Amino acid sequence: MEKYLLPEIPDYHLIDVYENNGGYQAFKKSITLNPDAIINEIKKSNLRGRGGACFPTGLKWSFMPKDNSKPKYLAVNGDESEPGTFKDRNLFEFNPHLIIEGILIACYSMEIKTAYVYIRGEYGKWIRIFQKALDDAYSKNYIGQNILGSNFSTNVFIHKGAGAYICGEESALMNSIEGDRGYPRVKPPFPAQKGLWNCPTTINNIETLANIPLIINKGAEWYSSIGSPKHPGPILVGISGHVNKPGVYEVPTGTLLTELIYNFAEGIPGNKKIKAIIPGGSSTMILRGENIEGVKMDAESLKAAGSSVGTAGLIVMDEETDLIRVITRITKFYHHESCGQCTPCREGTGWMEKILNRFEKNEAKKEDLELLLDVANNIEGNTICALGDAAAWPVQSMIKRFPEEFERRIKKVEPV
Repeated sequence: MEKYLLPEIPDYHLIDVYENNGGYQAFKKSITLNPDAIINEIKKSNLRGRGGACFPTGLKWSFMPKDNSKPKYLAVNGDESEPGTFKDRNLFEFNPHLIIEGILIACYSMEIKTAYVYIRGEYGKWIRIFQKALDDAYSKNYIGQNILGSNFSTNVFIHKGAGAYICGEESALMNSIEGDRGYPRVKPPFPAQKGLWNCPTTINNIETLANIPLIINKGAEWYSSIGSPKHPGPILVGISGHVNKPGVYEVPTGTLLTELIYNFAEGIPGNKKIKAIIPGGSSTMILRGENIEGVKMDAESLKAAGSSVGTAGLIVMDEETDLIRVITRITKFYHHESCGQCTPCREGTGWMEKILNRFEKNEAKKEDLELLLDVANNIEGNTICALGDAAAWPVQSMIKRFPEEFERRIKKVEPV
């Protein structure tokens, strides 16, 4: 299988090696084109965001206003704090220049002069690697003033996060870059109208931008022919949990979940059965193992199965997994990471954790199951950002798909 985002070339993170293998050719081509032509090509490719929402990238770029005297910004999301997700660090480590090239094409297309790459602060190693790549790109005038003798100028800066999951949400990320508390903003207005410092801003995930040079080099028609027609292109899938070979795998969208688990990750230790999977990181709805036949790693297939592609962080759990412990741990994470701005999330995540603790200790009452679902339902759709939904969905899906796990943990009351 051909590799596009993570090619198997030694030292590909070095700028000379990257250039010798066709690196920055897409950017050189782009600065000879009309910016609108590039945006139209991205639209035709049907590239969809790789950060979880799967929003069409070309359409998002087209929202950037043209006749606006204010500065324009690109915010690049490399925060990667979703439990079960670890693909972005591989791009930072093995292919930083592909990210930079995608950033430059995006900036040229939207007439942006400043880009901020937001990287979670715990990624010290990857921050150093990416900073070295930026320094090398500056030294060769791929970034800076009058780039490669053109009239185009732009700068790219790294902004280190401080360990807050909420800052992966695009508006909280912008507040963090501005130096404020990472509170999500009420929308509208949307970032393209009022983003960083109330100026027009586009936010893209780093994997999304890493796809851009491929489209410019080989064309939208070629790109849209890869994988699932409605969600095309290569995708990085991080597989973890009870598999023999966990890791990050680059596959075409639309690859079967069973192929990912058994062919790429080489199956389950001890040939045990799959009890459950979480397909796209901890915020996506859980699926029963016996229901994943025919389900593919793309937005439409997973939606039809009752979950979502999310950040393609596939977590596999074998037949011996204590799912009550799993959902309690996930809920504890969202309780801890709630920014506290919205009452349903701030209070509700804590209530869910308390109820789940009772289930884990076999101390729950029969009415606790109805109460748990009621709390989750009252969080979903009632918060400024999607963290509330992210906390509610795993709980709702666990109750719906594994009711027996809860029922067997309910404390039996002896008749008087």
